[in-house]
Amino acid sequence: MSPTAPLVSIIAINYNTLDDTLEFLHSTRTLTYPNVEVIVVDNASKINPGAVIQSQFPEVMFIRSEINLGFAGGNNLGVRAAKGDYLFFINNDTLLPENFLEPVITFMQEHPDAGMASTKVLYPDGKTIQYAGAIGISAVTGRGKRLGLFEEDKGQYDQCYKTDLGHGASLIVPRKVIETVGSMPEIFFLYYEEHDWCEHVKRAGYTMYYIGTSHLLHKESVSTGKESPLKTYYMTRNRLLFMRRNFRGMPYLLGLLFFTCVATPKNTLLYLIKRDFALLKAYYRGLLWNVTNTPN
Repeated sequence: MSPTAPLVSIIAINYNTLDDTLEFLHSTRTLTYPNVEVIVVDNASKINPGAVIQSQFPEVMFIRSEINLGFAGGNNLGVRAAKGDYLFFINNDTLLPENFLEPVITFMQEHPDAGMASTKVLYPDGKTIQYAGAIGISAVTGRGKRLGLFEEDKGQYDQCYKTDLGHGASLIVPRKVIETVGSMPEIFFLYYEEHDWCEHVKRAGYTMYYIGTSHLLHKESVSTGKESPLKTYYMTRNRLLFMRRNFRGMPYLLGLLFFTCVATPKNTLLYLIKRDFALLKAYYRGLLWNVTNTPN
């Protein structure tokens, strides 16, 4: 691309995972796209990584928050500092190929209706698919479905197409869209915020796309663990919160019925059998939050 290529602001959040962030930043240095700024927002890590990041990567804009703003709040802090025509939200536990950006920006410029887009996401082995588009979140179960999940990547998802949901580890948004619909909803703090934002963007008349001509590698759940009280709490809390903010009428009532009569008894029994009382407590804390708080 020419030196006048649109400026892309890559925004990543660090929270107590400095080694992953440094590895990610090394990969950004290999990018061949000519017009990039990289922003790292530290979300009140126990040890301030600013000196290390700025000494090793002086080209990176480092922003330190003294309180943990959550995934959405941290990203929004980066948005306020970004100057790019496109803002690319990328997890710090990812690795970017050198030609990662060119096909993405070409696609976005050729599709002015694109309000958001996500690339293919692979597991660290580079051959197992983590995301190749998604089916939207069910009003009943509060869950979506990732396309291609755990399949071997044989090029079967190398196309670009409309999809229901993006992937928060690789999500590009034009600045004009953020100026129109607003920034990522901070009420979620962690999990489901990008899905809710995507629904907001689609309601504003834009389209969500999957870009299969580019990919990154994602370690997934490094910060919160595969199964932890933190993750259980926010997944439970925010699944219900998403449903409250995005569904109405009979679909919403069916969702509440499913949570009350199916999901809650099932999870309660599962945690009791496993004698994992920390996860059981976290699950019920997530439910209780929705009883005592409004969805706005």
